[in-house]
Amino acid sequence: MQNKLKRDLKARHLTMIAIGGSIGTGLFVASGATIAQAGPAGSLLSYAIIGVMVYFLMTSLGELAAYLPVSGTFATYGSKYVDESFGFAIGWNYWYNWAITVAVDLVAAQLVISYWFDFGAYSWLWSLLFLVIIFFLNVISVKGFGEAEFWFSLIKVITVVVFIAVGLLMIVGILHGGSDTAIGWHNWNIGDAPFVGGFSSMIGVAMIVGFSFQGTELIGIAAGESKDPEKNIPKSMRQVFWRILLFYIFAIFVISLIIPYTDPRLLRNDEADISVSPFTLVFEHAGLLSAAAIMNAVVLTSVLSAGNSGLYASTRMLYALAKEGKAPKIFGRLSKSGIPTMSLIATTIVAMLCFLTSMFKDQQVYLWLLNLSGMTGFIAWLGIAISHYRFRKGYIKQGYDVNKLPYRSSFFPFGPIFAFILCLLITLGQNYEAFLQDTIDWYGVLATYIGLPLFFFIMIIYKFIKKTKWVKYQDMDFSRIDEN
Repeated sequence: MQNKLKRDLKARHLTMIAIGGSIGTGLFVASGATIAQAGPAGSLLSYAIIGVMVYFLMTSLGELAAYLPVSGTFATYGSKYVDESFGFAIGWNYWYNWAITVAVDLVAAQLVISYWFDFGAYSWLWSLLFLVIIFFLNVISVKGFGEAEFWFSLIKVITVVVFIAVGLLMIVGILHGGSDTAIGWHNWNIGDAPFVGGFSSMIGVAMIVGFSFQGTELIGIAAGESKDPEKNIPKSMRQVFWRILLFYIFAIFVISLIIPYTDPRLLRNDEADISVSPFTLVFEHAGLLSAAAIMNAVVLTSVLSAGNSGLYASTRMLYALAKEGKAPKIFGRLSKSGIPTMSLIATTIVAMLCFLTSMFKDQQVYLWLLNLSGMTGFIAWLGIAISHYRFRKGYIKQGYDVNKLPYRSSFFPFGPIFAFILCLLITLGQNYEAFLQDTIDWYGVLATYIGLPLFFFIMIIYKFIKKTKWVKYQDMDFSRIDEN
């Protein structure tokens, strides 16, 4: 009997996967840099705009995933509703994205834990230890992955809630702590505040903010292994808006009222120096002297959570590609417990090879890998917007009733169009200032944008070899299949 993926992810797992995917070092560490660069209002507006874009994307993904709950969603939807070559390129780019991201998270974990234990030249052993841990969390069963992610995410959620509560108590004057720094709207009126640096700062901050939101789409990958996806995926999607509002917009607002954008420590957004996390700074202002140690533990949890979910996402994407004949068949094999073990092993090996570059101090190679993985995250988002737009258009053209969809995005067609345009502007504009200089830094431009030509190269080569055609609305297949 052929083994199948197990639908063992419960509603609480899906909810926490959606939350965990959108809370990481981007919020805990890098958020301070956004306030320092764009000012309190500039950073808050950036988070709000990108948050709306992500919400529209997630409602688009929710409609697709509830209708066709399969692992490797982006590759499947891209192939069925756009072009087979488009789905092929999206799938391989997304697999690569998370495989590299796992390596990045492993190195970050190594930096974070050096706060307590610094092994010097042998610090890479921490990365190896954490890789072994997340490998076994993924290889045991999908339920094991779900449980680990549930508890990882719960710690992060509690931290953000406590942070906001402490911040509000300070803002209203109930909690004074040991800081002499002025708290309140005063911080929105000093220097060039509330907006700092103009449009260029907003674009630069938008890229940081966008990266910090990446991972929210993991719920789509988990759709193929969720119990009762028609019910649980829409339920999780409806909560996305409030999560974005609470965990990002509200947190940034609290930080902006307590810490002035001129605080030089906000610009040092490195996992190696957790003492300058805006979360740590706020806790210290409240008189919690052990804040740095507490936040270090939370950030370590956050990094392990990202590595755990990244290994899961990339493994399922490689499995989906193999099932569709776009990767070697061996990666489509499942263990008796429903785990694509060969895909998991292959992804783990790639992650190991990538974090080895940090051992040998090959910073240039590592920088290119980071830029490649970062760009592919935005390409996946663009893929979601395009796939959903064409799915809905084809669905209506063939005479289907949208009211019978398990989950229907209320913002079509504005939602996917807005998300596509904004995501494209951020992607293309992330290093636009390089073209305004007297001498263009072509090396820096290539390092920034290398993910785009790589994506189109993969798509064009596949299209040329397989002679694929753009899927017409009347030819789209809307049959609903069970994940196997």
